[in-house]
Amino acid sequence: MPFKNLRQLISSFEKTGELKRIAATADPYLEITEITDRISKQNGPALFFEQVKNSPFPLLINAFGSYSRMEAILGASSLDDLAAKIGSRLQLKPPENFKEKIKAFLDLKSLANIIPKKKKTAPCQECVMEKDGGLLDLLPILTCWPDDGGPFITLPMVITKDPETGIQNMGMYRMHKYDKATTGMHWQYNKDGTRHFDKYKNLNRRMDVAVALGGSPLVTYAATAPLPPDVDELIFAGFLGDAAIETVKAKTVDLYVPAESDFVLEGYVDPAEDRIEGPFGDHTGFYSPADRYPVFHIQCITHRKDAIYPATIVGKPPMEDCYMAKTTERLFLPMIKMVLPEIVDIELPMEGVFHNCAMVSIDKKYSGHAKKAIHALWGLGQMASTKFIIIFDKDIDLKDPSAVVWKLLNNVDPGRDLVFSTGPLDALDHSAAYANFGGKMGIDATRKTREEGMGRDWPEEIKMSDEIVEKVTARWKEYGL
Repeated sequence: MPFKNLRQLISSFEKTGELKRIAATADPYLEITEITDRISKQNGPALFFEQVKNSPFPLLINAFGSYSRMEAILGASSLDDLAAKIGSRLQLKPPENFKEKIKAFLDLKSLANIIPKKKKTAPCQECVMEKDGGLLDLLPILTCWPDDGGPFITLPMVITKDPETGIQNMGMYRMHKYDKATTGMHWQYNKDGTRHFDKYKNLNRRMDVAVALGGSPLVTYAATAPLPPDVDELIFAGFLGDAAIETVKAKTVDLYVPAESDFVLEGYVDPAEDRIEGPFGDHTGFYSPADRYPVFHIQCITHRKDAIYPATIVGKPPMEDCYMAKTTERLFLPMIKMVLPEIVDIELPMEGVFHNCAMVSIDKKYSGHAKKAIHALWGLGQMASTKFIIIFDKDIDLKDPSAVVWKLLNNVDPGRDLVFSTGPLDALDHSAAYANFGGKMGIDATRKTREEGMGRDWPEEIKMSDEIVEKVTARWKEYGL
């Protein structure tokens, strides 16, 4: 079963050698980043800092920083198996007979069991820190890199509510600590938090906000997932874990928060107020510049008696966030295939930090099919921000860098196979001439037809006959190699 809270995760990871306790006191100002960055680059374990300078709370970091830990967090033997489960649910067809109706009913009943459950009391509210207390000054918030604008909360689950529909959303947006009771709220232009904020701005009303830290790592992952608008992240977390996520009403705002959270920060954002946020050493490996963002005012913090502060750092890949993003790549592939069934596989290279490059293999059926796929992907959710899209034939292994570069360099004629466009880009793309907008390129690396401008026959790829392959395989020991 997936971990219900961070204590269960730490206990399990210690037994499997996936976690290292650090008893020595470590400084949240730069020192913990340097330690974690070295471990992350070595594909090392999660780190549990028992003593953090100037804070009564221990700190957990790099918990999501490997494929094996991501699989353990999701309770899956492999990410592909979990993706297959998602795909099977997406392919449910209307029942045609009584037997299928019963089967569909049972399946819908199981889906009903993952709706969040509301509780009257919860571990996350065992202790209450009032506004006149230390509030944020007591948390071991990291200053990650030398030129950061200050300390940043890096694994927050930011909970807001649509004022028109009452539907809650949970997203992950970094939070620049200004003082003991205020932070920046870095929600980008294409996020649901911004969509809710804009509605409150039009109503000239403050927006209630709650920020959960820690608790179930499934919930933390779900907060990063690119779900469609108004799809509850807690339902998605319940689906992944086959169990409903428990929630409780926040103490001072009209929002429900995950009951197993380690900390919950409650407060508001005023649409009439903004402030300089950043700079911040980001997951691109470069500093994202300072800019104006809304201000989050914290009125109260609740926490568990045994609270653990969760954190992550981002920077030059590979780092912890890369494994979370690769998990999303695998789990959301079935959903992309529903819209574009010609897609066989997708690979988002870590070095492209997931919004700069997408390599895609398709089952090409007609002339122009690759270019159709490029434009379709640019119109699909968060794929709209992808700067480079490269389309290959279905017989390529996208995880083989040598094969990818070989086909890219040999199958592409620059005068024929490049597609140039302009459009939205990720807010962290520093190469674009303008924030959130710039040039994009698609590359057709598939085999070409005459209609696509190929003025001669496409050559056959070299391949040994199956008979000889089998013969050599059978005699391999005789060769003494």
